[in-house]
Amino acid sequence: MDQSSPNVLQRWLTGPRIGALPALAELPAPQLSFEFFPPKTEALESQLWSCIRRLEPLAPRFVSVTYGAGGSTQARTHATVARLVQETSLTPAAHLTCVGATREEVNAVAQGYWDAGVRHIVALRGDAPGGGTGYQPHPGGYAYAADLVEGLKRIAPFEISVAAYPEGHPTALSAEQDLDNLKRKIDAGATRAITQYFFDTEIFLRFLDRAHAAGITVPIVPGIMPVTNFAQAARFSAMSGASVPAWMGKLYEGLDEDAETRRMVSAVVAAEQVRLLQANGVDEFHFYTLNRPDLVYAIAHILGARPKA
Repeated sequence: MDQSSPNVLQRWLTGPRIGALPALAELPAPQLSFEFFPPKTEALESQLWSCIRRLEPLAPRFVSVTYGAGGSTQARTHATVARLVQETSLTPAAHLTCVGATREEVNAVAQGYWDAGVRHIVALRGDAPGGGTGYQPHPGGYAYAADLVEGLKRIAPFEISVAAYPEGHPTALSAEQDLDNLKRKIDAGATRAITQYFFDTEIFLRFLDRAHAAGITVPIVPGIMPVTNFAQAARFSAMSGASVPAWMGKLYEGLDEDAETRRMVSAVVAAEQVRLLQANGVDEFHFYTLNRPDLVYAIAHILGARPKA
């Protein structure tokens, strides 16, 4: 795809699109899921639980809790997930990685989740500890996510989600190799793929076509990340391999000191991204909340999600 050519979202934001797509009111509310990260301090713990309680009434399909590099947040992740089971109506999914642990250690964590009532795992290879780029499998551990999926299936009949990369994993040798790796994870027993965030809708739709052509039939759920700090998002995207369209930078020009307007712009961009994907037959979305609930709640409301009794 020529990155200089405007995509559908850009044309809508920069020119008249009246009648081009179904009105929001004509589209059903999509299925939503939310991602949280475990707290590092008591203050952040309070912020996390305020976020959970704010979003809980929307009855998401599930909520996931991340796992730090090298399993650095293992105890906090487990405590958060266990509390979600005990104290909320939400269905939690615990992230679990291969990094820095033997198979026996990973299996023990998985068994602990099952015993705590957790039935959904997000199985990931994981990042090298300390932010390093040279991933090395633990000599006694699961080498890659596909191996982890196989191991989890031997422990218990977990529902398993895995990661997908519409623009390719940063360490993949090619887009084809990356798609082959996703297929191995699905063939090993994963029941869903959740994508890294992206901003160009056409990139996801083309990836979806390629995945279907490769024989991948499980749901591939788009990961949506509302952006309030554009400069920060651009830096992180450069490291993670997600492209940032030029039109997006223009939307945030002059807003460095105007957080409220940035949030309004973010709500419009994210809601329209979901709307365009819905118009192309996608009906489930995973929001990276960054433990900030109000923006995600507003976007969900725009999309038709309402609190359940």
